[in-house]
This record gives sequence, structure tokens and C-alpha cells, in this order.
Amino acid sequence: MRELEDILPLYKQVQVQTMTEEVTALINKKGKAAVRSKKKQTTRIRPKGAGSAVEPAAVSGWEGAPDLSRLQHNRAKHYILEEGKPVPFLRDLGVMTAEGKIVHARYDKFRQINRFLEFIEDVLPHLAKDREITILDFGCGKSYLTFAVYYYLRELQGYNVRIIGLDLKKDVIRKCSRLAEKYGYEALKFYEGSIEEFEGVSHVDMVITLHACDTATDHALYKAVHWGADVILSVPCCQHELNGQLSADSLKPITGYGILKERFAAMATDAIRADLLEGMGYETQILEFIDMEHTPKNLLIRAVKGGRRSETRWKETLEFCERFRLNPTLKTLLEEERGR
Repeated sequence: MRELEDILPLYKQVQVQTMTEEVTALINKKGKAAVRSKKKQTTRIRPKGAGSAVEPAAVSGWEGAPDLSRLQHNRAKHYILEEGKPVPFLRDLGVMTAEGKIVHARYDKFRQINRFLEFIEDVLPHLAKDREITILDFGCGKSYLTFAVYYYLRELQGYNVRIIGLDLKKDVIRKCSRLAEKYGYEALKFYEGSIEEFEGVSHVDMVITLHACDTATDHALYKAVHWGADVILSVPCCQHELNGQLSADSLKPITGYGILKERFAAMATDAIRADLLEGMGYETQILEFIDMEHTPKNLLIRAVKGGRRSETRWKETLEFCERFRLNPTLKTLLEEERGR
């Protein structure tokens, strides 16, 4: 018990189970530890040579405390793409075996794919089901998520969907195109090209951009607004642009430390992006994509097209940029869009 009390200040709450005992502990705001334990009700211990079982000990603890030992922390996570059910593209991309078992070294990727599909599931009410919908994935890379979105929407949900994956790497595009043809995914196409220059469509229903570096994210968001996309899902990466612009006197305590300046610039970049989208008529959230332990680039901007543009939010964002002498690419692009 002493060891448990020593580590409580680090964790606030601890639950320990042994073969014979369950121990739960909490620490209050004053730093005092409260520990309770009980023998497992389903286990009886028969000491060597004893003629009868030892009855479970009485529970000791604090008055009125919740019985935390009854909480079930180890329930199996329900995934949209379930383990044990083979999915061809997950097998070929090295995430799953032919029998549907998740490759141990790729389990984080499996969780990431399912987490992203949960975001897709949330926005289904905003996608038309009575016509073909077009989705663009900018910077698709190896296209784990591109294939997953196609499979989920078309195969599992029955949407009439056309998806375009765009990336600058020729070898990646060739491989993804071969896989799409192999699976018979006729409405999934991959093209080589940049976000800024792509003009292959006139209207898009959803834009996806994951880890598009620095201002490539801004160009993807601008394209989404320009095309009138109903849904935008963006995981930004490498927000360098504002880092070089931060110079206001009021930020000197931050800009004097490189790592703090970098983090502030990243947060400011994504906050400005979200607010600018609000100013363009989108309902915007910034959400955690995956756990920080896997990657620091774990924030997702989710924007759903709403009603009128928020002139108040637009004005406040411009004032913020002016105050701190910031001129992000998305601001410039959307100012041009509003002026048309």
C-alpha cells in the first residue's frame, strides 16, 4: 500500500488488480491519499494443506467513495473497420494479414484509419445521397486514408462517390492507381500534381488534406472554399510561415525562445485558419486526431458549410493579424475570393 500512496501524486487515480485482490485509490485536492482494497469475489484461495477455502476479506476504504473497482476499463474498442474481417487494401498496404489480423507494427496506423473514419461518419448528414459526390484528397501519399474513405462510403454506406487523390510523387501515384484498378475501384482516381495548380473539377463536396506542409494547407483550404465544398477535413503540418513573421513587441516574452515561438506560431496559424473559414460561412472545430504520443501533428480542422458568413469573426481575425503583424497565405487568398 505504501508504494501505491507514493505514486498517487503523479496520477491522481490508480487501479491495480492482482490474481487475488483489487485495489483502487484516489488523491484529493489536499494531497491526501485514500486507498481501498478487496479480495476478488470470484476467487477463493486454498492454501497448501488447508482443508477449506479462505473467504474474501471485507472491503476497507473511505466513506461515500465510488466503487471504482466495478469500472470496466478494458472493454474492446469497436472499430469501423473491424479486426478479423479481411479488407483487401489494408492487406496490400501492410496493415492487415490475409486472415484479417492486424500486423503488430502497424496497429497505430490501423487506429489512425479508424479514427479518421469516425470523423467521416460524423459528417455523413452533410453529404448528399441522391447524387454522385466528389471528394478530393490533396497530398494523398500512400493513400491509406483515401482507400479507407472510398471503401467506407461506397462499399459499407452505399454512397455514389467519386474520389480523386492528388500527390507530387510519381511512384506513389502509379502504385495507388494499380491498387485501385486491382480492387475494381472505378471511381477512385489518382493524379500527379500540386494543390495550387489543380483545376480538374468545378465543384467538390468534400476536401481532405492530411499533413500538407506549411502553406500547401492554405491552398487546399482556399480551393475547398472556392469550390463550395460542404465538408473540409484538414490535418495541418509544418506551420512555418508565421514563425518568420512574429515580431510584435507584445510577443517578446515568447519570441525570445525558439521552441515557444514555434509552438505559438503553429497554434496561431491553425486558429487563424479556423476563424477565416468561419468568416467564409463554415462551422469550424479544431479536434484531436490521434494521441500526442504518436505524432505532435495531431490536430484536425473540421469545417462544415453553414449559412451566412460571419462578418464579426472575419473582422476580429483581420484585427488579430494586424495587431501582431501577421499575413498568412490563407488570409490573402480568401480576401481575393471575397473581392470577386
